[in-house]
Amino acid sequence: MTIRTPEPASGTAVDTATQTGPRPVHDTDQHLGQIAGRAMAVVQSPSLRLALRRLATAIPVLWGVTALTFVVLNVLPGNAAQQLLGAEATPEQVRQLTVELGLDRPLVTRYWDWLSGVLTGDLGRSLASGQPVTEIFAERLPVTLELAVYALGISLILTMPVALLATRRPGGLVDRVSMAVSMAGLSIANYVLALLLVIVFAVYIPLFPAIGYVPLEENILENIWSLTLPAVAIGFPLFCFYTRLLRGDILDQMQEDYVVTARAKGISPFQVLTRHALRNSLFGLLTIVGLNLGNLLGGTVISEQIFALPGIGQELIQSINNRDVIVVQAIVLFMATATVLVNLLTDILYAILDPRIRYGQRIA
Repeated sequence: MTIRTPEPASGTAVDTATQTGPRPVHDTDQHLGQIAGRAMAVVQSPSLRLALRRLATAIPVLWGVTALTFVVLNVLPGNAAQQLLGAEATPEQVRQLTVELGLDRPLVTRYWDWLSGVLTGDLGRSLASGQPVTEIFAERLPVTLELAVYALGISLILTMPVALLATRRPGGLVDRVSMAVSMAGLSIANYVLALLLVIVFAVYIPLFPAIGYVPLEENILENIWSLTLPAVAIGFPLFCFYTRLLRGDILDQMQEDYVVTARAKGISPFQVLTRHALRNSLFGLLTIVGLNLGNLLGGTVISEQIFALPGIGQELIQSINNRDVIVVQAIVLFMATATVLVNLLTDILYAILDPRIRYGQRIA
């Protein structure tokens, strides 16, 4: 007599744990093979190889920047001991403080001690205050980063609509006014523009504070208000430069064959301008934004000094005046590293935005 096991009815749930038993070995091997294949694809990706090559190239660049900065600061007349004690200090007092700060040791030894500490994550202590450099960064870096992002945001938010309106009717009123404003903005120095903004919008028309900073955690609106004038002082020249660049690039793109083809298909002029010409022109703008990071950080140094903002820029000026080599070295290293990483990120974004761009063969 044959006994048949009844089959479950249609739609009846079946306990897979009891029916199927342990997972077959070949399924596990297949799953591990997929993970290994994805890992190999990531390792062999052109973007990763580009990042590794650029990082390897950046190491001697960063070392050269820090070594040059260290040498220049130490060959200048005076030292941190003299600056801290003042002009009335006796030679014996200066000599004693020089020994206490370790400034009597050979230049190469001091640089090696600093570099070995950086490689282990120790940026040292300020010669002037004795405060760890990491604490100085924790206090002042957020101010500088917020100011830089605010200024860059202002410049880019204004650049795109103004450039589009200018190129919609080349030679028209908007185009001529934007070019005149851009030329004026590029002709004036950052510190002069900052002083003019203070005179107009903090003295004659008291809309914004002339100096001071309100932390973000205290009041968001007052924080933005206190950073508006310094951000405009940094962002307006960038806006002028970006507008001229983007306008010229869009006008060049409007003469390309793909734009002529889009017009022949009956696409509206505004869509041709925004969906085709602007999209390809953004690659040039992206490159310039990455290359201009040094100018952006340099602008924060000037603005923080004028508007009395407690950022890295103000700390850099004070440390140079005090011959505080340790702090200056750390700030220079940070700025150089940020520039290298932003340029690397720009190259990677190129490949993401346009899949036709490949870095696998040769990097120009």
